[in-house]
Amino acid sequence: MALAAALRVPARFLLRAGSRLQGAALGLTERAAGGGDGARRFGSQRVLVEPDAVPGVAVMRLNNPPVNRLSLEFLTELVISLEKLENDKSFRGVIMTSDCPGVFSAGLDLKEMCGRSPAHYAEYWKAVQELWLQFYQSSLVLVTAINGACPAGGCLIAMTSDHRVLADNPKYSIGLNETLLGIVAPFWFKDTLVNTIGHRAAERALQLGLLFPPAQALQVGIVDQVVPEEQVQSMALSAIAQWMAIPEHARQLTKAMMRKATASRLITHRDEDVQNFVSFISRDSIQKSLQLYLERLKQRKG
Repeated sequence: MALAAALRVPARFLLRAGSRLQGAALGLTERAAGGGDGARRFGSQRVLVEPDAVPGVAVMRLNNPPVNRLSLEFLTELVISLEKLENDKSFRGVIMTSDCPGVFSAGLDLKEMCGRSPAHYAEYWKAVQELWLQFYQSSLVLVTAINGACPAGGCLIAMTSDHRVLADNPKYSIGLNETLLGIVAPFWFKDTLVNTIGHRAAERALQLGLLFPPAQALQVGIVDQVVPEEQVQSMALSAIAQWMAIPEHARQLTKAMMRKATASRLITHRDEDVQNFVSFISRDSIQKSLQLYLERLKQRKG
């Protein structure tokens, strides 16, 4: 299936009609006027978006404590927030960062994948797909200011951006570590990683479930900069200024050209991917593994 020229499918056409995930149910509200460009701050329970002092730049803060797990509702709030920014022509770039100390995002919410019905698994996986498609195909400049640990789904979100700045803290590792949980990363997770660090490095990282500390992350190319933790935001602003200095039309078309094949592959096989996920995650062995992992997490907290 060919992609449209703009390479984007608005979220409102892809979210199921009547779903509990509609924006009105999420409490997305404009909070206050602000910003030199006349833009507005808006947000939801888990996502706050506000204009930066630099014209044309918005900051999207992830705030789903304690570790920004990608629950069904959080996924959809992120998608709707990005779409709202894209519809506001006063914005040309977005910096994504976390409001949860020490964690950018811990990734997919295992509670959404354990002990639920096949219909729920399908709904959840469609939301994960939707997040990736919207962020990966966004015409905006996306810069990720990674100010905490960034495994699995958190890494996937970061890799959809155009530029990644990681805080230089040995606790802030990044990577797709799904195999450590007995889970196989889907083909479009793999494609995104291959596009970022190359085939051989991605093959090794995926099989071993590697999480790269800052110096290794920079060396392998999964991030573009490693900077002192207190400089993450300022370096992200410097990076986004460089990207926004390029003529917008030329940059957008080039981004679409570079990402078209990868996005098209998921769009073409989207239903099949959902079916494969539901079949895999419903296996007794996978459910037992997830239950054991969640129980261990409870014991650590206790």
